Amino acid sequence: MNRPTHGTLHHVEIWVPDLDRALASLGWLLATLGYTISQSWATGRSWQLGPTYFVLEQSPALTADRHDRHRPGLNHLAFHVEDATAVEKLAVEAAQHGWRLMFPELHPHAGGAQHYAAYLENNDGFEVELVAISPPERT
Repeated sequence: MNRPTHGTLHHVEIWVPDLDRALASLGWLLATLGYTISQSWATGRSWQLGPTYFVLEQSPALTADRHDRHRPGLNHLAFHVEDATAVEKLAVEAAQHGWRLMFPELHPHAGGAQHYAAYLENNDGFEVELVAISPPERT
């Protein structure tokens, strides 16, 4: 395996208040996007795609029972998807897996006219963005 490009993301670890609920929403999404389970233990799972992996863990050290994307820290995760059709398909399927569409009145251009994406939030307050077309790079 080639060494990953300098600066690319190695992994993300997300502490969740309820592992089963996280597996139903975030686990479903990761698997649907092509990640495969690489580790499994009583309080967590890890999924890998290429050199990057995601960990979901229900830690006993949690100090809250819901993620608040409006507080300092992680606001959301954004994932590339194949095209606009894939964005729409995932947005519809996600509703069956604990996700709700955010900004429905602006969908699919809540990020701007040139940005085709679905913004989703799960029952624990985590937000993901499924992006088909990104805006031009900022200079």
